[in-house]
Amino acid sequence: MRINVKTLPVDEIIQDISENLNAPVENGSGEYTLELPKDVGEGFIRGISLDSGIGYITYNCTFREDVEIHFALNTVHPLKFIFCSAGTLGHSFQDTEKVNEIKSYQNIIVSSSGYNGHVLFFKANEPTHVSSLEIIRSVFAHRRNYDFKDLDPTLKGLFQDAVAETQFFYQGNYSIKAADVMNEINTKEFTGFLRSLYLEAKTFQMLVIQISQYEDDESGDKLPQILRQSDVEKVDYVVKRIQGDLGSNLTVEALAKEAGTNVNKLQEGFKYVYDLTVNKYMQHKKLEAAKEMLMTSEKNISEIVIAIGLNNRSYFSKIFKEKYGVNPKYFLKTRKKVDETEQ
Repeated sequence: MRINVKTLPVDEIIQDISENLNAPVENGSGEYTLELPKDVGEGFIRGISLDSGIGYITYNCTFREDVEIHFALNTVHPLKFIFCSAGTLGHSFQDTEKVNEIKSYQNIIVSSSGYNGHVLFFKANEPTHVSSLEIIRSVFAHRRNYDFKDLDPTLKGLFQDAVAETQFFYQGNYSIKAADVMNEINTKEFTGFLRSLYLEAKTFQMLVIQISQYEDDESGDKLPQILRQSDVEKVDYVVKRIQGDLGSNLTVEALAKEAGTNVNKLQEGFKYVYDLTVNKYMQHKKLEAAKEMLMTSEKNISEIVIAIGLNNRSYFSKIFKEKYGVNPKYFLKTRKKVDETEQ
C-alpha cells in the first residue's frame, strides 16, 4: 500500500493520511488522532503541530500489508528526528533506492536537500512504534534561538539551513531518557489545554535529549556518556547470565566483556534498572537462592555456601543476617522446628 502525503505541518500530514485511508480524524485540542481502519490494520497515528515550528507525530501501528508513506511535498521538507521503539522501519530519500533500516531503540536525524522528499517503509504484520520530531526551519528560525550558541557545528548548520541546501543522514541508538519521554508522551495524563502545554514541554525536552545524544555520539575518541536503551538490553543479558550460574564467582569485568560493553556502562545500567551495583545484584540473587534452599532443601549451610559460589561460611552468615535480620543457622533451626511441629 502506498500513502501519499503532500502537505505540512503535522496536523495536515495526518489529514492527508486520513484521506488516503478513508478514516476519520479526532481533534483533541490540537492533537490529532487517526485510528487505523480494521481492513488496514490496528493501532493509531497521532500528532500535534506547535507554534514554534516543531511538530510531533507517532505511528503506533500494525499494518496488514507492507506500507510506504511518501512525503512528496513541493516545498522544503522538515528536519526530522525519528526514533523507533518497537519493530523496524525503513527510510529512504525519494530520489534514491537505498533504504536504511531503523531497528528498535535506534534513531535517525535526516534532512533532505531541495524539494527531495522522504519515504517511510512499514512491514506487514509487524507491530511498529515510530515517532518523529518535525522541525519546519523557516518557522523555527523566528524563535529566539541565540544563534544556536554552543551547538554542534553540523547541527547548527542543519537548523540554519532553512532552504534545505544540504542532505544529511545520521543513525544511532537512542537513550534511556528518550525512551522515558516517549512513554510519558504516550500517556493520556492530561486533556485539553493542559495536554497541549504538556506536549509542547515534552517535545522540547525530547529535542534537547536528541541533540545531546548526537553530540555524545560524535564526541570523537571519548567513551559515550549517555545511557542507551541498547545498554539496558545488555543488562538483561547479564541478569540472565547471573541467575543461570549462581554457583560461579563471576566478575564484573568478565560479564561486561561477555555482554559486549564496558564496566562503567554495565554498572550504570544496573544502577538505572535495579538501583544496585552488579556485585550487589549478584549478592542479592545468591542470598535469595540461599534462603530458598534453607527453606525447602535438605542441604546444610556449608553445602548451600558452596552452591551459591561463596568460599567463606562466616562471610555468608554476615551478609545473610544483614539482609534477613537473622543468621542462617537460626533460620534453619526455626524452619526445622516448624517442620517437626507440623508432623
